[in-house]
Amino acid sequence: MLTAEQVSKLRFQLEREKGELEGRLKSNDHFGLERAHSHESMGELSSYDNHPADEGTELYEREKDIALNEHEENQLKGIVRALEAMDRGEYGHCEICGKEIPFERLEAIPATAYCIDHSQNQIISHDRPVEEGVLMPPFGKFDFDDSADESMVFDAEDSWQEVAQWGTSESPSDFINPPGHYNDMYIEPEENIGYVEDYENFVGVDIEGRNITVYPNDQHERYEEELDEEEIMTTFGDLPAFEHDPYVERREERK
Repeated sequence: MLTAEQVSKLRFQLEREKGELEGRLKSNDHFGLERAHSHESMGELSSYDNHPADEGTELYEREKDIALNEHEENQLKGIVRALEAMDRGEYGHCEICGKEIPFERLEAIPATAYCIDHSQNQIISHDRPVEEGVLMPPFGKFDFDDSADESMVFDAEDSWQEVAQWGTSESPSDFINPPGHYNDMYIEPEENIGYVEDYENFVGVDIEGRNITVYPNDQHERYEEELDEEEIMTTFGDLPAFEHDPYVERREERK
């Protein structure tokens, strides 16, 4: 059982912590939460002329202030509860099992209302905010998002590119190497939509995969111009003019 000297020492510690918490909350206006709107703490009149990224930063800071304020207020409530228990002569007993709490534990955490066996800190919550199920990155939710090989299925990445081509919140000034055009602002803007290789737009075969035919069009002209500029025959390197497969033949010769 606690002695009168021990209780007096713990009361002094609790009252000192209570005064520090109350002074801190008063000096910072409860982390600025007593203001009507977060704009007042930022010195802004509205969000109209602010970049969305700046607004996101301020939102994060506001959420952090709310968490810190809640933590400090919970500590203050615990101290007040402990002081009231002292006045009633009930201080130093676990609220769950009723056993006496050792002085060493009270000395370390004077506001505690639980013994070490029933400490609330032993319970680890695995609950996550419901927003995470909605705001999490879309990749991984659809088929073929994590596939090692390329697929022509319209996946999550394609969804983003389809939307981003109409504009994002970013501007060329947000990049170290600014793109030359606003159409190049999103991820892989030059990626082909609906096909993999450029030549698929102007080359065709019959039902048996034979009789390769080139159908001239604008895409074919651009493809030829790009090859001429690079002075290569194909996008994957030069090929010999003869028909047989040199790679297979060379492998056979080495054997």
